Amino acid sequence: MLKTRDLTLHYGHSQILNGIDMEAATGQITCVMGTNGVGKTSLIRAICGRHPRSAGTVELDGESLPVLPPHALAQKGVALVPQGREIFPLLTVRENMETAFACLPKGEHEVPEAMFELFPVLKEMQNRRGGDLSGGQQQQLAIARALITKPKLLLLDEPTEGIQPNIIQQIGKVIAMLRDEGRMAIVLVEQFFDFAHDLGDRFVVLRRGEVTLAGQKGDVTRDQLLAGVSV
Repeated sequence: MLKTRDLTLHYGHSQILNGIDMEAATGQITCVMGTNGVGKTSLIRAICGRHPRSAGTVELDGESLPVLPPHALAQKGVALVPQGREIFPLLTVRENMETAFACLPKGEHEVPEAMFELFPVLKEMQNRRGGDLSGGQQQQLAIARALITKPKLLLLDEPTEGIQPNIIQQIGKVIAMLRDEGRMAIVLVEQFFDFAHDLGDRFVVLRRGEVTLAGQKGDVTRDQLLAGVSV
């Protein structure tokens, strides 16, 4: 579903990503791992168009994508759940979800009941302002908002950050269920090692903006991953 080749990214004169090759298959969770500052979020930003890549190619579902802005990539099926969630605090829960309609044809402007089945708390709080929700509730809202766009590729950037353990468990179950439905490729950037290792089907370890380890779960041992993310 997703392939990047020689993906390079600069912030000004600083090179952040250096020739990233990675793949994320439909029906799998690809975990991008590494310590702080190695380029994980930058990779996500380059894939979703938030920061234009300097060089290299991105292919989605067999189509080679030019450098496009985020809204154009969202219309092609790339959905981001950003680090920090980026909920609109003064909009209601339902209004936050409805912002996803911008990526959809007019005939599909509805909040599917399935979102409330995945995250029952959102149904209870749909008329509450987004800023009044807890961090865990906001994370569930951010995931639901991304799913409403009907993505082919779901990018999750640190979804467990600052969230209570019981909500982390719920989010993990939802991510696994989305994987098992087999309709999208999922890329998960995650520092919580056990969460990522339990969910992941494929792993990509970054260090200083380069891939140092990549492979399917059966080909990469837990000890190799731990060593790769501990340096």
